[in-house]
Formats: sequence, structure tokens, C-alpha cells
Amino acid sequence: MTKLNINGKAYDVDLPADTPLLWVLRDELGLTGTKFGCGMALCGACTVHVDGRAVRSCITPISAVANKKVVTIEAVGVGTVGKALQAAWVDKGVPQCGYCQAGQIMSAAALLKRTPKPSETEIDEAMSGNICRCGTYTRIRAAIKQAAAQQGGPR
Repeated sequence: MTKLNINGKAYDVDLPADTPLLWVLRDELGLTGTKFGCGMALCGACTVHVDGRAVRSCITPISAVANKKVVTIEAVGVGTVGKALQAAWVDKGVPQCGYCQAGQIMSAAALLKRTPKPSETEIDEAMSGNICRCGTYTRIRAAIKQAAAQQGGPR
């Protein structure tokens, strides 16, 4: 039995310790906002926060997150950074197909929590592991800058 804290709720999961967190979130808990993209931590669609850090849930075994705080896209908007990002995403018209957007927002939220006033280089580095097949990178960067400005502004 693995004890998980997902979006502030406690869960006891009776699955093998090496089960990827992604599949527990989607298949066991019904939290389908976190997407499966590549299964190899290359695209970022499955990004969640573990104790505030952006991690790829497709390769993270549940044993690695036992008794840690996991936050998914379903709860990121509870905080001020997440709310600012979600509003900026809409304002800048970021999504096209939308598939990668949960992972994009989760990576951006981790960046802004760690670095409230990121430079363009810091934004690009933090987001480099997230692939957008529609190519909305310019709008993603603009939305992150807008959200950062609401938090005190980019450098």
C-alpha cells in the first residue's frame, strides 16, 4: 500500500511500487488533466508538481512520491501563480489543440514559484522540455511574462 497526497487529498493505493504516477492519476483517481504524451519524459505533457518541483509523471514511480505533495493541473489554479497563468493563457490565446497545455502550465507554474521574475533565457530553459506540436511557443512565453508581471514583473 502506497500513501499518496494528491491535490491535498490522501489516498492509499494498492498497486506495485513501480507503477508510474501518471497511470495512477488517470486510471485509478480519474484525474485526466495530466496527459500521456511519449512515456519517456521527453515531451512534458505529463508534468505535475512533486513538493513544488516539476516532474514527469510518466516515468515517476509511485514509490518515489509516497508521502510527498503532488499537485496536478486540476489544482494548480488554486494558488495565485496558477490563477495568473491560467488567465494569461486565455488572454494570449495560447492553446490550439490544447493537448500539451496542462504540462506547459505546470512547468510555467514551477518556474514562477521558483523565479518570480524570470528572464527570457530562464523562461526558455524552464520550458525547453515541453513540446507543443502546434508551435505556440511565442504565445506561451508571452503568457508567462504576463503572469510574471502580475506577480511583480519579468526582468
